[in-house]
Amino acid sequence: MLGAGSWGTAFARVMVHAGCSVTLWARRPELADVIDKQHENPEYLPGIQLPSALQATSDPEQALFDADVVVLAVPSQTARQNLSGWVRLLPPEATLVSLMKGIELGTAKRMSEVISEVGGVPLSHVAVVTGPNLAREIAEEQPAATVVACSDHDRAVALQESCQTPYLRPYTNTDVVGCELGGTVKNIIALACGMAEGMGFGDNTRASIMTRGLAETARLGLVLGAEPSTFAGLAGLGDLVATCSSRLSRNRTFGERLGRGETLEQVLRATNQIAEGVKSCRSVLDLAQAHGVDMPITEAVVGICHNGERAPDVLRRVMRREPKPE
Repeated sequence: MLGAGSWGTAFARVMVHAGCSVTLWARRPELADVIDKQHENPEYLPGIQLPSALQATSDPEQALFDADVVVLAVPSQTARQNLSGWVRLLPPEATLVSLMKGIELGTAKRMSEVISEVGGVPLSHVAVVTGPNLAREIAEEQPAATVVACSDHDRAVALQESCQTPYLRPYTNTDVVGCELGGTVKNIIALACGMAEGMGFGDNTRASIMTRGLAETARLGLVLGAEPSTFAGLAGLGDLVATCSSRLSRNRTFGERLGRGETLEQVLRATNQIAEGVKSCRSVLDLAQAHGVDMPITEAVVGICHNGERAPDVLRRVMRREPKPE
């Protein structure tokens, strides 16, 4: 397990409970030492007891030695750089698993594509775990479901068995494109929902943003070859509902602060965790424009986060768009 943030730590905990032998890599030696000796990650999951069988290290060679499954849980925009440093350590034939939800800036590539390219492995060796996976709730063993997506069905089933516990029910899917897009764009829609909350708007506004956000996610997905049914499932609607509605969602709470009038720089200084949608919104918009797909909510979020536009002005512009059939 490469990455000891909240989701990486929570998923490592899941895999131990599913019967796997897991070594968790943390970038900072002091954090790895705390996790290994105190069986807690006080920075990202304070108060959550970690299994004594979960080992932690800051040495990637130790973490990757003889691994059957390599799980990547680093920020999406650092995936290429990190993986480039680890590639010589990757065990041959291992399944490489992405917990990351983003589109790479500059290349507009999905995380599975980045892993395949940098790792020098076929896409069939790369899997994605996505869905309504708020790390804190899963670490508290609240009942939840997730999606294990891989174009190789047998690998998906093997990974499914590696993360099935009494509190987490994984489903398999071979539509990696749809699952990754659902997991990426929902962060952008959650930013928009948070902005609306910050401006004082209520449930009708949030429901409208979520529904139209799902529509633009599906439009992009269909152009890229995704299955329409994916967006009605856990990786689409499920993840969207959780991320747009929960106070535990970093993207939603980040958006709230922007909606209350804080600048991007002010919010970034006040938070210590990544809101993936802030960076991915630009690469998603680039991908959409390259394929001629209209994504007005994504465009609005880019305008507010990166072009200095004010949320009320953007809202008025979106509401004045030409009426059309649903």
